[in-house]
Amino acid sequence: MILAQDLFVAGTDTTSNTLEWAMAELLHNPTILSKAREEMDQIIGKGRPVEELHLTRLPYLHAIMKETFRLHPPTPLLLPRKAEEDVDLCGFRVPKGAQVLVNAWAIGRDPGTWENPELFWPERFLGSDVDVKGQDFELIPFGAGRRICPAVSLANRMLQLMLASLVHSFEWKLEDGIGAEDVDMEDESGITLRKAQRLHAIPVHRINCC
Repeated sequence: MILAQDLFVAGTDTTSNTLEWAMAELLHNPTILSKAREEMDQIIGKGRPVEELHLTRLPYLHAIMKETFRLHPPTPLLLPRKAEEDVDLCGFRVPKGAQVLVNAWAIGRDPGTWENPELFWPERFLGSDVDVKGQDFELIPFGAGRRICPAVSLANRMLQLMLASLVHSFEWKLEDGIGAEDVDMEDESGITLRKAQRLHAIPVHRINCC
């Protein structure tokens, strides 16, 4: 029962937070939102619902998700690890039995790895082989190795499908008096990475997918 509860919580809170971050970044950067919508209009067509089969043909959407994972990893410190033996790593001694926390949030904002690391810029991933499946250590929102999140492929696909549906099916308006530059992007760090202030946006039907 406890295991089922852990799996349910780990798969819902992280997913909803990541989707909220992605929408917040798009509303904060309307030019990027327009590019994403233009790609979907060309590939999917106006008036048609997004389907899973469309996802492989939306490279800009993939880039948006990777950029969201880079800046806003679902679990900023990943899951704790334990050193099985003494290890010398980059000039540091990690003693046997030490608990190890990997700061994925800091890795994604490392200026030695990323150009303009604080800038939300999906184009950095276009034409890039960097992925979130644990093989590229500069982008490990789901962890890496044998203890990588077992649902990485499902989570990535679900998020892409949900985000594409929200962008393609609706126009989004911010509350009165709030401009794109005023969207609050502060985070609230914990086991998961939440927005400090929840995103409030008003959907307006763009297409009829019924």
